[in-house]
Amino acid sequence: MSSDGRHSSRKPTRLNDPSPLRGANGIAFGPDGLLYVAQFLRGGISAVDTTSGAVEDVVPPGGPMRTPDDLVFDAHGNMYVTDVVPGRVWRRTPRGECAVVAEDLRNPNGVARLGERLFVSEMRAGGELLELFPGGGEPVRITGGLNYGNALQCGPDGWLYYPHMMTNQVWRISPDGGEPEVVTEDVVLPVAVRFDRAGQLLVLSCGPEGAVTRVDPATGRTSSFTTGVPGLDNAAFDADNRMFVSSFVQGSITCLDEDGRTSTVVPGGLNGPFGVTADRGGKVYLADHFSLGTLTDSGEVAPVEVVTGDLPSVVRNVVATGDLLQLVTATGELHAYNPGDGSSRRRARGLGAPTGIAADSGGRVVLAIPETGRVLAVDEADEVTELAAGLKHPVGVALDGDGNCYVGEEHTGRVLRLADEPVVVAEGFGRPQGIAVSGGALFVLEVERGRLVRCCPATGASRTAQELDVGSLSGVDSAESGGRPAASDRPRPFADLAVAPDGSLLIATDGLVGVLRPSP
Repeated sequence: MSSDGRHSSRKPTRLNDPSPLRGANGIAFGPDGLLYVAQFLRGGISAVDTTSGAVEDVVPPGGPMRTPDDLVFDAHGNMYVTDVVPGRVWRRTPRGECAVVAEDLRNPNGVARLGERLFVSEMRAGGELLELFPGGGEPVRITGGLNYGNALQCGPDGWLYYPHMMTNQVWRISPDGGEPEVVTEDVVLPVAVRFDRAGQLLVLSCGPEGAVTRVDPATGRTSSFTTGVPGLDNAAFDADNRMFVSSFVQGSITCLDEDGRTSTVVPGGLNGPFGVTADRGGKVYLADHFSLGTLTDSGEVAPVEVVTGDLPSVVRNVVATGDLLQLVTATGELHAYNPGDGSSRRRARGLGAPTGIAADSGGRVVLAIPETGRVLAVDEADEVTELAAGLKHPVGVALDGDGNCYVGEEHTGRVLRLADEPVVVAEGFGRPQGIAVSGGALFVLEVERGRLVRCCPATGASRTAQELDVGSLSGVDSAESGGRPAASDRPRPFADLAVAPDGSLLIATDGLVGVLRPSP
C-alpha cells in the first residue's frame, strides 16, 4: 500500500463518553465491601467502590473466564462465577487464583450459596437446577424443567427461589429436592430473585422499564415499582439494606434507597457499539448488541429500544434507509425497523453471522458474512442473492453512488470491488474492517495499525487520513465459527465506519467503547 505521508494531526471528536463497564450482569458484595460486577460481553469482572464509583479490573478480559455472568462469595472469601458459553463454574480465591470447579454444564447462569453448599441454575428451555461440589464430585440434579432460569437465591426459609423468565413465574424448592412450588406468577420477564436484609423477596424484570416486584412468599401477593433502568440483570444489598441493581443493556450500577430515591453509582454507556449509521436528518443510531441506541446533542447515549422490548433480536449492525433502519441480528436475520413506532418486519433469515452492512438509495442492502466468506444482497422484494463467495474473511462493505460494492478482507488485508470476478482496489492493510465511500473517496479503517486510510478507487493510491486508536479490547474475541450465529455469545469485535448526510465520517469502535467523528 502506497502513502504520501500526509494526514491530519487533529484528534477525532468523541461523540460520547466511554463506559467504565461493558455491560453489567451478576453483582455481589465481597468481604472487602466492594461490589463485584461480572461483565458477560467483556469477559471480565470488575470491583466497584459504591461510594466513589471507582471501577477496577479484578479478572481482566483475556483471562481464564470467557463469559462470566453471575457470582457469589462464600464465608472464606472465595468467589464462585458461572461462565455461560463454555459451561463452566470457576472458583477465585482471595489470592486471585482461579480454578474450574464444574464444567460441561449447559448455559450455567445463576449461582447461589447455602452455607457451604453451592447451587447453579441453567438458562435454557428445560434447564436444570444443580448442586455443585467444589471439593470434588459430580453435580447433583435438584430439579429440571426450568424455562430460562437466571439469578437464584436461598430464602430465609432455607428454600431455593428461582425465576422462569419465559413463563413469568417465580418458583421455590427445598435444596434437598422434592416437588417445586410456584411462589408467584405474572411477573413479566423475571430475571433475578433477591432477598433484602429484612428477608423481603424482590424480583427484577429485565424489560425496558426496569420493574421490581415485591412478593409475599406466604400469599403470593405482589406490588411493583419501576426504576427506569432498562435491562435489569441482578441486585445486591449493602449493610444498610440499600439495593444496588445492574443493567446488562447499558452497563450501569444504580442505588435504590428504601425511600424510593435512586442515585447513579456507575453511569450507563455502550457495550460496543458494533455498528453505526446516520439517518437523512443526521441522527446517529448505534447497534449495541442488547439495544439500539442514539446519541443526544450532549453526547449521552439514549436507548431507542432494547432486546427485551420491541427490538426484534440482538442487533449486530444497522444502516438507515429513508425513515427506516435496516437491522441485522445475531440470529442471522435482516429486519426493517421503524424507530418512530417500534414496529419491524423480517426481510430475510438464515444469513449466518454478518458484520458489515450497507444500503443504496434503491433499498438494496448488502451484508458481509466473514465466517462463510460470502457477500449477500437483499433487494426491495426481499430476495437474497450472492454477490461473492470464497472471500477471505470479508467484514466491511460499502456501496458508491454508481452501485459498485466494495468489501474489505480482514485476513488478506485487501479491499476488493465486486464484479464478475473480484477486483483488487488496494492491498497491504493490517486488518481492514469498516469501509465507506464519501466524496468519491474510499475510506478504510485499518485496525492493526490504528489509522483511517483514504483511497482512490480508480488508482488504488492511498494515504493516511488520520491516526486513530480503533483496536479491540484486549482478549475480546468471539466464539462464532462456521457462520453459525450465536446470539447467546459475545459479539465479534468490529470497528464500523459510516457516512453522515453531510459527508462526514462516523466510527463505531468497540476498542474504545464509543463513537468518533474524524477531523476534516
